[in-house]
Amino acid sequence: MTHTFGVNLRGVIDLLSHHLYSSPRVYVRELLQNAVDAITARRAVEPDAPATVVIEPAETTGTGRLRVTDSGIGLTEDEVHALLSTLGSTSKRDELGFARQGFLGQFGVGMLSCFLVAERVELTTRSAKGGPAVRWVADASGSYSVEVDERFATEVGTTVELVPRPDAEHWLCRDVVAALAEEFGSLLPVSVDVRGPGGDQRVTLGELPWLRGADESPEEHEARLSDYCEAALGFRPFGVLPVSAPAAGLTGAIFVLPGGAHPGNRQAHRVYLKRMLVGTAVEGLLPDWAYFARCVVNTETLRPTASREALYEDETLLAVRDQLGASLRDWMVRLGASQPERAGALLATHHLGIKSVALVDDEMLRLAERWLPFETTEGVMPLRQFRRRYPTLLYTPDADEFRQLAPVAEAQGIGLVNAGYAYDTELVRRLGELEGASVARRVEPTELLAALDSPAPEVAAGFAPVLSVAERVLARHDCAPVLREFDPVSLPALLISDPAGQRRQDAEQARQDSDPLWADLLERLVDEEPTASQRLVLNARNPLAQRLPALGGDAVAELVVESLYVHAVLQSRRPLRPRETAALNHSFLALLDRAVQP
Repeated sequence: MTHTFGVNLRGVIDLLSHHLYSSPRVYVRELLQNAVDAITARRAVEPDAPATVVIEPAETTGTGRLRVTDSGIGLTEDEVHALLSTLGSTSKRDELGFARQGFLGQFGVGMLSCFLVAERVELTTRSAKGGPAVRWVADASGSYSVEVDERFATEVGTTVELVPRPDAEHWLCRDVVAALAEEFGSLLPVSVDVRGPGGDQRVTLGELPWLRGADESPEEHEARLSDYCEAALGFRPFGVLPVSAPAAGLTGAIFVLPGGAHPGNRQAHRVYLKRMLVGTAVEGLLPDWAYFARCVVNTETLRPTASREALYEDETLLAVRDQLGASLRDWMVRLGASQPERAGALLATHHLGIKSVALVDDEMLRLAERWLPFETTEGVMPLRQFRRRYPTLLYTPDADEFRQLAPVAEAQGIGLVNAGYAYDTELVRRLGELEGASVARRVEPTELLAALDSPAPEVAAGFAPVLSVAERVLARHDCAPVLREFDPVSLPALLISDPAGQRRQDAEQARQDSDPLWADLLERLVDEEPTASQRLVLNARNPLAQRLPALGGDAVAELVVESLYVHAVLQSRRPLRPRETAALNHSFLALLDRAVQP
């Protein structure tokens, strides 16, 4: 047996009017939208029909009510029942020509937003199709009545009056209504006037502000858009880019932020749908990498969500997002060619977003290579400038490793690039993929060790007792000593990681944490590489290191070696492990004790 759902109309009204919308302020938008739709429908059959909306706040009507009157097509009695008093039916609206594709209003619930601020809604209308005037009265309880009488209205159009709820009178005051009407409807293609004691206030601008005038130069257009951005979005833009996406009926402008923006910040775009404001903080209109830009656009076809306060994520929005992202990217490439200094300033300010684009776009990669600053052993400079001296980009993927190796590499005439920041390693690698493997290569710390000079045999022989002590002391830290001669002379020791030893250490740790089956396999891997994960490279040119042979193999030598190891760890900017912290405390206090002994 088939049954129909029971619907509590009052509950539906409460759900839609109090929980669908984020704020009572949207009631003004819904009233304006209904008025504009009615005017559009009338002009479709009467091109010369007036296009006016008059809003009379509570102070003006003298009754405490808000009144909105439009010169639209009006409604017949049948249309009142079909469009205003039936929820969820779209077919009847299609038949009558009032369907609005992609709008919540097509379901006949937009008017319910009025119950956010009103306890009763009274609508009086006369249709351009003829027939008597109709009055529709609905209250928040879910009931409505319809009356037909010639005396209700003499002019074609519709008047809506809201009787405020006891706690919502302020929403119907002139200052609030005028501000909301201007915010939501400033770009509407009709005249919207808000009446007041001092006369009518026109809140509509007439034209879309980003469209270029016939007699307006590009410079004048950009200056005017910059002024508009400052007024609408609150900042003076670094750059302005008019954009369009004809497939979505979209026009507008992209404004580049003047200062740095965090990549995690929410995108906040100002979006109009058929020239009615959807929202001032709409997300998803630009790709994630374009976090440093804001849009103001008007679209004819993008779909809003049910509350009409955001955009629906569909294929059309994805296509628009890609197109706007491509327009912004092309603008940056043109800026790099025509105004290189300005492009450099843009990249320096918004480098993270631009780096992320360069990972997948060859033109942006060239722009990044030419202008993005990188930390190198030659100072901070773009990769293009660095490559003039060092054709092969030797890079380290870790910033601390770069700072550890840079002084020694620079002294040996080896150029290093710090690729330890976000996207840097991927960018350098991609540059190598684009131009050949010889262009960019990750440098292993052990390569630097191979470039250091070995001391003379007699010097090495003098250090032999100290190296024997160092092997015993450093074994506790999975480290092995090496003797070399290198600049700068002021550095007594350098800590270098050994990838093979680190792999062995990782495998050993994994073996200890794994089940017996995997432990046997990993044990074989560990046994194949019995090497230390680190090398402490003693500098035979350093005055302090040169005095080590005189210590022989006594306890002081052990303390000095352990101190040099901990100092090298600190120089590498790696966090101290518990064993290293203990070694630091022990060696420091022991040497201090010996220094103060009588």
